[in-house]
Amino acid sequence: MKEESLSQTIERRQPAQDLANQWHRVIGRRSFLHGAGAAGALLPAGKLLAQDDNNDKKLSKGDAAILRFLAAAEIIETDLWQQYNELGGVNGGNPSYIQALQNLDGDMPQYITDNTDDEISHAAFLNAYLMSKGAQPVNLDAFRRLPSSKATGAKNIGRLTNLLRLDVDTSWWTRYRSMQNPDLGATFPQAVNIRNQPAIPLDDTDTPPSGALTATQTRRIQAIANTAAFHFAFIEQGGSSLYSTLSLQASDVEVLRIVVSIGGVEVDHFSIWHDKAGNAVSTPLAPLTDPESGVTFPVFPQSEDLQPNKILPEPCAFLRPNLPACSVIRPTSTHNAGAVAAVQAFRDDLLFQGQPQAFFDTLMDLATAADAAKRGGD
Repeated sequence: MKEESLSQTIERRQPAQDLANQWHRVIGRRSFLHGAGAAGALLPAGKLLAQDDNNDKKLSKGDAAILRFLAAAEIIETDLWQQYNELGGVNGGNPSYIQALQNLDGDMPQYITDNTDDEISHAAFLNAYLMSKGAQPVNLDAFRRLPSSKATGAKNIGRLTNLLRLDVDTSWWTRYRSMQNPDLGATFPQAVNIRNQPAIPLDDTDTPPSGALTATQTRRIQAIANTAAFHFAFIEQGGSSLYSTLSLQASDVEVLRIVVSIGGVEVDHFSIWHDKAGNAVSTPLAPLTDPESGVTFPVFPQSEDLQPNKILPEPCAFLRPNLPACSVIRPTSTHNAGAVAAVQAFRDDLLFQGQPQAFFDTLMDLATAADAAKRGGD
C-alpha cells in the first residue's frame, strides 16, 4: 500500500484538534522516534524535547512573542496550503485543476503536497516548542469560519483563509529583478494585475466533474491555476522576509536556530514557486485572459525587469547605498517585513476577507509583540 502523505495524515483529523497532538503524529509519521519504542511515541508533545540540555531554560518575553507570531503565521499558511492540496495536490480531488497546474509544471501536485506538509510541521513544531518551555501555544480554531470551495475535491469545512477572491501582490517579481531595495525606499510596479480573482475553482462550473471542459472553461481554469502560481510565490517570499527579519530580534541561540532553520525552507519554497510562476507568463500558456474576470497573463519580454527565467535574486543595494550591490532577501526591515507588515500584506491580499474584527485584533496583538522583541531583551 502506498504510504499516505503527512498532509493526508493531519487532514484526516478535525481542524480544531490541538497542534500538540498533530506534532505527535508528525513525529510518528516521519519515524523520528524510530527505535524509541511505543512508550516513547506516546509521550506528550512538550516532553518530546525533554532531553534537550536547554529545555529547562525559559523563553524571554521577546523570544516567546516571536515564536508565537510565527506559529500563528504557520497555522494560517497551513490552512491555505491545505485548500490547494485538497484540490491540486498529489492526491487532489479535482482533475481539471490538477491538469491546469501541471500545464505550468508536471511536478506541481507533488510540490503542493510537500509545501503543505512543511507548513503543517512548522506550525506543530513551533507550538510544541512553546509548550515545552512553559509558554502559551497559539490556537486560531475559533476563527475557522470562512467558506470552502464548492468544487469537487474540496472538503466542506470552515477555513481561516479565503482563496476564492484575491488581490495578489505581484510586485515581488519586479523587486527581485531590480538593483533597488525597498528597505532603502524603492517601490516596485505590479508584474501582473491580479484583482478579484480566485486561486482555486469556485465550484463545478469552473471544473465539471466529467472533465469535459469547453474552450471557455479551459481558459478559465488555466487563469485560476496561473493565479495560484503567483499566489504561491507571494506567500513564500513574504515568509522569506519575515523569518529573516525576526531572526535579527531573537535573543536565545536556540530560538535563533529555529527561526533561521525554518526560514531557510521558506526561501526554498519561494525559489520553487518563483520558477513556476514564470511559466504562466511564457508561451505556450501565455497570453491568456480569464473569460470571467478579465485578468490577463501576458507574455513577458526578455527584459531585465520581467524576464521569466531570471529567478535568482538580482544583486541590489543593501544596508547603505554606498556599499556594493549584493544578492539578498529583501525587504528585511521591521517596517517593511516584520510581523505587522506581514499581517497587513495578507489583509491586502484579501486572504482574510470575511473574518471578524476579533481575528485581526488577535493577529495584530501577536504581531505587535513580535515586532517589539529586542535581542537581549527580557
